[in-house]
Amino acid sequence: MTGFVDKPEPAQVPGLTHVHTGKVRDLYRNEDGDLVMVASDRVSAYDWVLPTEIPDKGRVLTQLSLWWFDQLADLVPNHVVSTELPPGAPAGWAGRTVVCRSLRMVPVECVARGYLTGSGLAEYEETRTVCGLALPEGLVDGSELPAPIFTPATKAEVGEHDENVSYEEVARRVGAETATALRQLTLAVYSRGRDIARERGIILADTKFEFGYGSTADGADGTAGDELLVLADEVLTPDSSRFWPADQWEPGRSQPSFDKQIVRDWLTSPAAGWDRHGEQPPPELPAEVVERTRARYVEAYELLTGTRWD
Repeated sequence: MTGFVDKPEPAQVPGLTHVHTGKVRDLYRNEDGDLVMVASDRVSAYDWVLPTEIPDKGRVLTQLSLWWFDQLADLVPNHVVSTELPPGAPAGWAGRTVVCRSLRMVPVECVARGYLTGSGLAEYEETRTVCGLALPEGLVDGSELPAPIFTPATKAEVGEHDENVSYEEVARRVGAETATALRQLTLAVYSRGRDIARERGIILADTKFEFGYGSTADGADGTAGDELLVLADEVLTPDSSRFWPADQWEPGRSQPSFDKQIVRDWLTSPAAGWDRHGEQPPPELPAEVVERTRARYVEAYELLTGTRWD
C-alpha cells in the first residue's frame, strides 16, 4: 500500500472537526453534524498522491459537480446543504467547499459503463465478460456497448485499488433491495449524463457514483421520514469519469480524454526517470505538464456547462 508523498496538515477552523484527508478532498464536521467537504488541487496517479498540485482543479471539480447536481435533481436527491463558507474558513476554500448532509454511505462504487476500456476491457479480453456480465464478441478498446451496464466495485482505502465485483456480490453485501436501487439509479444518472454530454460533443465512456442513505424531512408530527438513497461526493467530473472528445473517438485504440492522462503519460515516460513499480515516490511534475492538465480540466468544465471558467 502506498499513499501520499507529502500528506498535508488539516486546516484548523473554529467549529469544525477534521474527519478525513482523502486523495483529493478533506472532510470536516460542523457543530450541526453536517459534513464540510473541501476539494483540494491534489492529483493522484498510480496509487500515489503526487507532490505537485494542479491549480484550480478542486474548484473545477466542485463547480462541475454542483452544475451536474442541478441537471440530475429530478432523478435523485443529492447531499448538498450549502455552498457558503463556514465562519473562519480559509479564503482559499472559496469555490471548492460544499456543506453536505451526513449520510449512511453504501460501501459500493457504483460504476456505469457505456463504452469498453480500462479494467473492463482487461476483463473482457480474458473472459468476454465485465463483472460477470457477458458481452458480444468482437469488441475492442473504445467500443460502444449495446447498452450501458452496471459494473460495481468495492471501495478501497487510499493507496489500494477498488475491486470489481458482480451484482450478485453487491446484493449479498448490501441486500437485494439496495442493490436493485443502486443499479437503477446508477444507470439512470449515467444515461442522463451521457445524453447531456453528447449534445456538447463529449462522450461519457464510464463513470462512478457514490450513494448514501439519508432521511427525508421530518413529518408535521415530528416523526422522522423514510430513508432514501442520496447521491453524494462528486458527480460526473474528470476525476470520476472518462470523458472523450466525440470528434476524435476511434475504437481500437486508446482515446484522448479530459482528465489527468497527461500526468500518467509523463510519469511513465523516460523524462520522469521514475519506476512506477518501485518503492521511490514520484517526482514533481514539470510546469508544462501542470498547465496542460489544468487546461484539460477547464476545457471539460467549459464544454459541459457552456460557461467560461474564470
